[in-house]
Amino acid sequence: MKKAFNALLALAALAALGVSIARGIQDRVSAENNLVLETRNAAIPTVSVIRPRRGAPSDELLLPGTIEAFTDTPVYARTNGYLKRWYVDIGAHVKAGQLLADIETPEIDEQLSQAKAVLATTRANYDLAVSTAARWQTLLKTESVSRQETDEKIGDLAAKKAAVEAGEAGVKRLEKLQSFQKIYAPFDGVIIARNTDIGALINAGSNGPGRELYHLAALGKMRVFVQVPQANSRSATPGAPVDLTLQEFPGRVFRANIARTANAFDVASRTLRVEVDVDNPDGALLPGAYVEVHLKLPQAGHALTIPFNATLFRAEGMSVAAVRNGRVVLLPVTVGHDYGNSLEIVAGLTANEQLIVNPPDSIAAGQQVRVTEAKQ
Repeated sequence: MKKAFNALLALAALAALGVSIARGIQDRVSAENNLVLETRNAAIPTVSVIRPRRGAPSDELLLPGTIEAFTDTPVYARTNGYLKRWYVDIGAHVKAGQLLADIETPEIDEQLSQAKAVLATTRANYDLAVSTAARWQTLLKTESVSRQETDEKIGDLAAKKAAVEAGEAGVKRLEKLQSFQKIYAPFDGVIIARNTDIGALINAGSNGPGRELYHLAALGKMRVFVQVPQANSRSATPGAPVDLTLQEFPGRVFRANIARTANAFDVASRTLRVEVDVDNPDGALLPGAYVEVHLKLPQAGHALTIPFNATLFRAEGMSVAAVRNGRVVLLPVTVGHDYGNSLEIVAGLTANEQLIVNPPDSIAAGQQVRVTEAKQ
């Protein structure tokens, strides 16, 4: 009996040991399976996704511009001499025809006196030729003189007449030059520069390049020149409204319209030169000032907007990484407008796509990912 009981105890111990070993093996296999599953799950990257927005983030494009006077011209002298007196200085508002300065022209004065004296002599010779020709024509009727001599006197009269006309033209030319002693304003405006003073030598350009005496600008209406990028050039059409703002006038908006465009792109910058005309009744806008031009952009209802960090740049072009059924899909897209932090997509994308934000360069089509919604 005792031997049988010991045998039963041994069998029970062996059975318990076998069960323990089996459980240990099962736990190890289960742990290994869980580890493999966790490793596979950990290998699936988690990505943040957003959805495209309809329309543009802003309905205007902000561009830098430069203000210029609508009418702006330098004032030069038309005759040589010395500045006798000036009457207006910088900042002066002048009217068209207002006297700006006087020039002394001693050489022109002497030439005019000489020309008048020569003209007087020529006229005296002409008067003598008139009476001589008339006398010879009378004598010809009585055949007291020959036809040849009479023709010579008539020819001399014609030459004397031509000399008188030439002398009169020379006097008029010198009188015109003498009239340029006075410098007048060509239009209403403001003197923005005075480059001469009393006693200064005035060169009209006959003996070298002329020197600008005054610079005059009309400030009642101004021009604003702005370079519009090629991508936005279709919005810059004549008549289109624009708003102008300056830092020195916070809160004030100057309303204007596009007057004209160059109808050609600058090859270096690929921009379109656009001119905006704006009224300036109070003279607040000054030539040469920096201005911000707010160009209105048309809203494209079919276009979608995505953040710049949702795009991929590869050899085949720009694309986005979308997630469909937990897998990555690479979609080529066409960009319309570039708004800086965001892009307008005009083709290759629908509003229902889930786009990966900041996709890694190594991302590939078909790759399995986990999705979390990012803040729009």
